[in-house]
Amino acid sequence: MMPQPDNPTLLYVTNPMCAWCYGFTPVVRRLRALWHGRLNVRVLPGNLQAHASEPLLPEQKQQLALSWHRVQERTQLPFDYRFFLQPNFVYNTEPACRALLCVRLLRPVLTLEVLRAMHSAFYADGLDLTDTAVLVRLVGLFGISENLFLTLFESEEIMGQLEEEFDYVAQIGGNRFPSVFLATAHGAELLTQGFCALDELEQRLLLRLERR
Repeated sequence: MMPQPDNPTLLYVTNPMCAWCYGFTPVVRRLRALWHGRLNVRVLPGNLQAHASEPLLPEQKQQLALSWHRVQERTQLPFDYRFFLQPNFVYNTEPACRALLCVRLLRPVLTLEVLRAMHSAFYADGLDLTDTAVLVRLVGLFGISENLFLTLFESEEIMGQLEEEFDYVAQIGGNRFPSVFLATAHGAELLTQGFCALDELEQRLLLRLERR
């Protein structure tokens, strides 16, 4: 059974290069599976170091490494720490966010799965999500043609739409990644900010739906 328009819709604010999002996306996927046919999930890319232009400083690498360790301890997911041996990595998440938005426009039903693949590629496999060629290969695994993807990915329209997406996420208060909101007739209502377990997320959703 396919999700229907009148089913509740979760707004999942995330970023393909956010470590806690890497840990949390499996939670969102499991919730969607448990609520199969009864829940819509809309993925919203948020502005995390988008348009960064300077290589990571040593102290920034230390902060990232600490965050990665915390996520790994909480989730038991794999991380490739060879990332920190790169001398001049520019942590610009804009290309990956733009690619995710392209997927949502081209194949909306695949958005959460492509996000999961992006997270795994970056954190577990050590692939560079700032590289367009890597993004093309990733989306190609889901049957999205290179020409179709690149035409949209390189367009001024998608770049402008991504900035609008960033603005919308900021407007609803999605300034911490990950965040989950419930779409209501009155706007987006926050369910959780930061990582939480599946049972807690589901309980928050149920409590909110009971008040409808």
